Amino acid sequence: MQRRQFLKTVPAGIAAASSFAAASFATASPAAQVNTVRGERSPRALGMTLMHEHVLVDFIGAEKASPERYNSEEVFQIALQPLKALREAGCRTLVECTPAFLGRDPKLLERLARASGLHIITNTGFYGAANDKYVPALAYRESANELAVRWTREFREGIDGTSIRPGVIKIGVDPGPLSDIDAKLVRAAAKTHLQTGLAIASHTGDGVAAMEELEILRQEGVHPGAFIWVHAQNETKEQFHSNAARQGAWVEFDGISDKSAERHLQLIKRMAEQGLLDHVLISQDAGWYHVGEPGGGNYRPYTFLFVSFIPMLRQTGLSAQQVRALLIDNPRKTLTLQIRRIASTRS
Repeated sequence: MQRRQFLKTVPAGIAAASSFAAASFATASPAAQVNTVRGERSPRALGMTLMHEHVLVDFIGAEKASPERYNSEEVFQIALQPLKALREAGCRTLVECTPAFLGRDPKLLERLARASGLHIITNTGFYGAANDKYVPALAYRESANELAVRWTREFREGIDGTSIRPGVIKIGVDPGPLSDIDAKLVRAAAKTHLQTGLAIASHTGDGVAAMEELEILRQEGVHPGAFIWVHAQNETKEQFHSNAARQGAWVEFDGISDKSAERHLQLIKRMAEQGLLDHVLISQDAGWYHVGEPGGGNYRPYTFLFVSFIPMLRQTGLSAQQVRALLIDNPRKTLTLQIRRIASTRS
């Protein structure tokens, strides 16, 4: 579907996403901000947002991952056109969720943001999923408090000697019950949130792990509204989704593609039927220059959601207002720096 056809198919409210975002956020505090790789931006500038995508990932392992393992110029040339196509499709902001020790490259992302015209957001934190293959040795030595100091320093001073600051905390955990190191990462993320206001996006193995994560946040005095359950679509027991959303957490259905579209439509529709759509985020988990593969392997485009999935959402019964919530309102609320506390904390 060409862009002209897309704009005819999708209601004017979606095509005019940026103006809607500005109007609906008119009462926000002047101090409200979102960190992008090119600096602070007003939440009203975000427009339609993809909450979970990748530009580059290196699966070699925490102790071997290094910028020396890839050619940054090659990655730039391969990633630029898909990012430009994404902006042409109507997206304005992309959250790049590759964490440290897995291929995070803020300088590359800054360059791509300038060239593509997209707002790109990077992260701080460590990734404890995949049986902790990507957790650096220092995370085992340091306490949760020390890790929080490390991550907060990136927020305040910049990442790896740059002025680029993270816009989210990205962690990962395996299926529950949580291991000691995974629980430590969650606790460190909670402490970092209370210092920075960054949302916590956690690759989460299953619903059991998600409930444990929310309990740790409560113990640390962090409101569930600071938590994003990444890859929630992988949990087949959908009561976990509604439970997390009713507590106030963000439930993210990512990995949207032509192969998964029907499953994602069902998940989103059921959340809408329960009145929980205001706690749902969507994305594709697309892209990926795979370090170590010739030419970066198969780089999946970012446009399926805009060209095909949005019309499917409308056809399944979602209103234009509900689609705008998924792509504008909810991401904006999530990404705006805000410390979210609860009244009761552990003794």
